[in-house]
Amino acid sequence: MPRQPHPIEQLLQQRILILDGAMGTMIQRYKLGEADYRGTRFADWPRDLKGNNDLLVITKPEVIKAIHCEYLTAGADIIETNTFGANATTLNAYGMAEFNYELNVAGARVAREACDQFATADRPRFVAGVLGPTDKTATISPDVNDPAARNISFDKLVADYAEATRGLMDGGADLILIETIFDTLNAKAAIFAVKLVFEERGTSLPIMISGTITDASGRTLTGQVTEAFYNSLAHANPISIGLNCALGAAELRQYVEEMSRVANCYVSAHPNAGLPNPLAETGYDDTPENMSGHIKEWAQSGLLNIVGGCCGTSPAFIKAIANVVKDVPPRKIRDIAHECRLSGLEPFNIGDDSLFVNVGERCNVTGSARFKRLILEAQYDEALEVAKQQVETGAQVIDINMDEAMLDGEAAMVKFLNLIASEPDISKVPLMIDSSKWSIIEAGLKCVQGKSIVNSISLKEGEEKFLQQARLVRQYGAAAVVMAFDEQGQADTYQRKTDICQRCYDILVNQVGFPPEDIIFDPNIFAIATGIEEHNNYAVDFINATAWIRKNLPYAKVSGGVSNVSFSFRGNEPVREAIHTVFLYHAIKAGMNMGIVNAGQLGVYEEIPKDLRDAVEDVVLNRHPDAGEKLVKMAESVKSGGKEQVEDLEWRKGTVQERLTHALVRGITTYIVEDTEEARLQARFPVEVIEGPLMTGMNVVGDLFG
Repeated sequence: MPRQPHPIEQLLQQRILILDGAMGTMIQRYKLGEADYRGTRFADWPRDLKGNNDLLVITKPEVIKAIHCEYLTAGADIIETNTFGANATTLNAYGMAEFNYELNVAGARVAREACDQFATADRPRFVAGVLGPTDKTATISPDVNDPAARNISFDKLVADYAEATRGLMDGGADLILIETIFDTLNAKAAIFAVKLVFEERGTSLPIMISGTITDASGRTLTGQVTEAFYNSLAHANPISIGLNCALGAAELRQYVEEMSRVANCYVSAHPNAGLPNPLAETGYDDTPENMSGHIKEWAQSGLLNIVGGCCGTSPAFIKAIANVVKDVPPRKIRDIAHECRLSGLEPFNIGDDSLFVNVGERCNVTGSARFKRLILEAQYDEALEVAKQQVETGAQVIDINMDEAMLDGEAAMVKFLNLIASEPDISKVPLMIDSSKWSIIEAGLKCVQGKSIVNSISLKEGEEKFLQQARLVRQYGAAAVVMAFDEQGQADTYQRKTDICQRCYDILVNQVGFPPEDIIFDPNIFAIATGIEEHNNYAVDFINATAWIRKNLPYAKVSGGVSNVSFSFRGNEPVREAIHTVFLYHAIKAGMNMGIVNAGQLGVYEEIPKDLRDAVEDVVLNRHPDAGEKLVKMAESVKSGGKEQVEDLEWRKGTVQERLTHALVRGITTYIVEDTEEARLQARFPVEVIEGPLMTGMNVVGDLFG
């Protein structure tokens, strides 16, 4: 449901708001013992409870409230509830999972009492109900010998987070803060749960999100860079997104700056008090004066809307930070381009000016006999190589399909996606989860931390089912391929394609609130040259429908299964490659953004032999009634000739510029070291090789491929 305007939003436009600091650091100062943690209620609890700081909201609420009050006195506008580990998953270590809801209610109430005590009409104070990361990860295997294994499921996380959210709301939280995110999939489960509770109750609160860059690699524990992390979670429509923990202010700055650059919401940060130092009183090496100096520079650079402290910080840190930012204007939310912002470990954004996107087609049991055999025989290492090869040959997205009658499609999808998560060379790119069965799609969405693409949804089963699935796609944070398919069947003419796409667009944008930039229409690519006259205009209708969609449905994208167009020539790879190349040449000109293709088997339009290219073009553009017959006749000679098996080295006689360009266009790596070295010796500085011959070659690639 849409988030209603909240009082905090007006304040965020006026000034930088102050978040509190560390809770654990402050609790340590009270030197509490086992008896303090137990209180009278848990005096006979069978496990040790010291260290279960969340329990103190029940057994020592006066201590927690006193800490909240110290931070409020120091200048905090937002107080975090002491519920970082108050979820059934984490509490299970103490045998206290049953207290999930109660601890969150109590934690929110204690914070609410403290905030109400300090709030005035001119200076409201806000309670941020904290959902911590849990002590489990949904993306990383607990067993090095079984990378597909997981010790917690998405559904279990959703159930635990939902119960915690109910408690926070019942206790009086003003905001929900999902923080210290080391696994983006855990955070997606938290968002799913929070939205579920909002839907249950018919009300909502602003959501704050804060991730954790674990070390100098600039990545989360599960491998995502900052922009990929943002792309994965932006569907939450958060009031703020930011970073906390793990690093001190000096080390965290570059990642906060990156978040400020990409986020179209407010940005928060609460770094640690420097780096760990066991000899320091707080366990960290920074001081209030030094840390606040860094924060002042961040604020003056326009990076911040909300700032506080994490591990090792105290009211003294928060007071110093509040003082240095009080007169600095807040960061202005930037206008971000309407792009389809996908992610694996890396971000991948598709805008109006992006080059054509290759979606790898070979990890599909219905389209690849080899991949099907590998999956049926459980040869997953070899199946992963298929995915890896596609990335290496230029696929920017990988399509995964497990629709095979002899497979448990859900189990196969989950296992393969979990294995991909352990392979950075593959998981760096976004995934397209492809199935005709919604249960398989949903199973896949529950194990991908990045922002993926669902392939597909349609009006085939009517509007009610379409709305239900579209809303779930949105809740899981994915983009969607939308087929031109309605209750009457697949659209096979220009008019049917455009009518259905218009209807779907209106429903998605106006009823679901689906971002138009995340809508990817597939207006159906059908086989041409079938010998059936009604099929002759199939390619033309697709190309014309593509142009219409791009002109009339703002920000929507167009994709399709390119191999379908040449199905009549299966077994004749040279002709199929020529058809794909010619078809894409015209479809891309019309505005086609992406396509499911074999990235390693796409030719260059200008290099197709002219007689073959003309014959193919006659068929693709339906220029002559007998074009199909002529191509069928020509195909026999092309097939018998086959592809040249002897390597043609004539290109090696050209200049170094010509050789590098040739190698870049064709993906030839055999001579790249010697040619690059030759170019370096001809240049004054090594950078001139990049700015000169290599850039010239890449410009040619750009011209040829979109």
